[in-house]
Amino acid sequence: MRAACVLAGLLLGLIANGAAASERIVVLAPHLAELVCAVGACDELVGVVAYTDAPPAAARLPQVGSAFAVNVEAVLALRPSLVLAWGSGTPAATVERLRGVGLRLEIVSIGDLDAIGAELAVLGRRLGHADAGRAAAGDYARRLAALRERYRGRSRLRVFYQLESGPVYTINGSSPISAALSLCGGDNVFAALPTISAVVSDEVVLAADPDAVVVADDEDARGIDAYWRRLAPARAADPARRVLVDADALTRQSPRVLDGIAQLCAGLDRLRRDAR
Repeated sequence: MRAACVLAGLLLGLIANGAAASERIVVLAPHLAELVCAVGACDELVGVVAYTDAPPAAARLPQVGSAFAVNVEAVLALRPSLVLAWGSGTPAATVERLRGVGLRLEIVSIGDLDAIGAELAVLGRRLGHADAGRAAAGDYARRLAALRERYRGRSRLRVFYQLESGPVYTINGSSPISAALSLCGGDNVFAALPTISAVVSDEVVLAADPDAVVVADDEDARGIDAYWRRLAPARAADPARRVLVDADALTRQSPRVLDGIAQLCAGLDRLRRDAR
């Protein structure tokens, strides 16, 4: 009788913590793997997509295509109990097809920096790791608040976030990157573009006259240099006004984004110091 009571107590404790039977999870975007691992469910991952590079345990898992071109047969071969799709990235046709073959699929949508913390808590409960999810959410919220406090009141810089060099693309104010720029005291000079990313001409870039240019460290450095040589003597053509960032860190909707933001803020601070 006593043993039965102890067992019942343990089961109630598990239920209260949101625990469930171990899942077999396939994720359809790199940042989703990072979120799953952040809430303590990395051992339940069985499949990822291309460019999943963190954490190392997730990077070694079988790939089921890319975020925008999922191989449904490869997903089925892994016998997942749960598929996590990217709300703003996984094609609707892919979601429909996976659900059509009977797979349990849930969509993870993250709209802004604060939503990453909220999603950690939700995902922790959903996967039976409520305590780990709450802890991860709390840690993320504290780190984000510390960054906001540290860079609050910085003098504003007009920033051009450059993608590629021929043609040149940039992002508008709806991009999470634009939110990161704002936190660091940067104003996206192309925030008003009608689409989240767009090609910008040399003339438009020159007219914007940015104080700083932010470029991902995986871009073609020679191409970027050649582009700005063509635009000399624009202020932004000065290599000293260029800030390099880790694209994976800055663009992932996971706790790692805070590392990217810290790097971005430090780079913009360097420009402020040099301008004195």
